[in-house]
Amino acid sequence: MKKRTSPGQKIICLNRKASFNYYLLELIEAGIVLKGSEVKSLRDGKASIADSYAIDKNGEIFLVNSHIPLYRQSSYNNHNPREDRKLLLNKKEINKLIGRVRQEGLTLVPTKMYFVKGKAKINIAVAKGKKLFDKRLVKKKRDWQREKAKIFNRKNR
Repeated sequence: MKKRTSPGQKIICLNRKASFNYYLLELIEAGIVLKGSEVKSLRDGKASIADSYAIDKNGEIFLVNSHIPLYRQSSYNNHNPREDRKLLLNKKEINKLIGRVRQEGLTLVPTKMYFVKGKAKINIAVAKGKKLFDKRLVKKKRDWQREKAKIFNRKNR
């Protein structure tokens, strides 16, 4: 079954590890401050947010450890691939996120990066880390569902 996306939304990259390693409590859409060569590189579909996270610096939210590779055609105007990138949020949203991270011990994890009407956006999840036994339980359930599907397919033949 094909996943449906809203019209005009082009997905650049996903963080599939996020739902396995964290309980995703709340999703927030944010804009990203980018340079020209970064946008060109994103349009090629080359980016990685697998090991990245968001932190607050001086009352602003920054995306740390995301990788946008160098754009080959841009010579001296190129960017740093692992640079911290500022996220564009309302002051009210920023204060709410900072409060939840500091008081409840939650983290901000990016889940998806995409274009909407030509503007780069990112989904940030307020997340709580899973323990090792939680991850094993999820894996067990997934394996059991797979086994169950195989058994039903054999019986229906």
